Amino acid sequence: MSREWRAGFVLVWAALTLAALACNLPARQQVQSPLATLPFDEATHTPSPSPLLPTPPLARTATPTPTHTITPTPTESGTPTITPTYAILRGKVLERANCRYGPGAMYLYKYGLVPGSNLEVFGRNDLGTWILIRAIGGTNPCWVKASLMELKGDVMSIQPTYIPLPQSPYYGPPTGVWAGRRGDEVTITWDPVGFRAGDDTASPPYLVEAWVCVQGELVFTPVGSYATMITIRDEGGCSEPSHGRLFTVEKHGYSRWIEIPWPTPSQPPPF
Repeated sequence: MSREWRAGFVLVWAALTLAALACNLPARQQVQSPLATLPFDEATHTPSPSPLLPTPPLARTATPTPTHTITPTPTESGTPTITPTYAILRGKVLERANCRYGPGAMYLYKYGLVPGSNLEVFGRNDLGTWILIRAIGGTNPCWVKASLMELKGDVMSIQPTYIPLPQSPYYGPPTGVWAGRRGDEVTITWDPVGFRAGDDTASPPYLVEAWVCVQGELVFTPVGSYATMITIRDEGGCSEPSHGRLFTVEKHGYSRWIEIPWPTPSQPPPF
């Protein structure tokens, strides 16, 4: 046998032996990797995200809603009003005097004042001719004529004041009240009131409280009457209308008042 033939025979035998060995080897098991489903990027040698596993959306951060701040709008303030400051004075009684329920001699008597008494003066009528007094720290006021007291100060620095009259439980106001004007004079009439015996008084049984025009100013003017007719002067030229009211007067007090139908200066005279 030649050398060439022997070498070929050995190569054939080796090839057959390797083939037989390969057929007898067990099959290699496939181990599935968690990334087996991910495609492989050949360029970067890293797995690419798979479309089958979507990326979870990022958590959304809530954006605060802007709130409106209400700024108060400044309001226009009106013209400031000046409140007058009034004084409370002290006064000494000069002579024996009658103190009354109202600012005038036609009002009912309340009590008497002793000369030399020191009193508190806290009110006046429009003209300053009558003043409202009380004991210092007291609570029982009455009216006295200003000329009967020595005041420590200006009477016009005291506040103009009106206090209610004591009411009678037995009589009502007069009826049939009528008023007419002739120029600057206003005449008022009414029906008489029948008084019981003992109820009459030294003061006039009828009282008119009127606010009449005097030199362009409205002035409080009380007038007492024993008759059922009185005449009061009332000029023109005031910015406010004149007016008045009528009372019945008896020893227990004053009736409810009744409004007087006051004629204006432009009205023609009724007689």
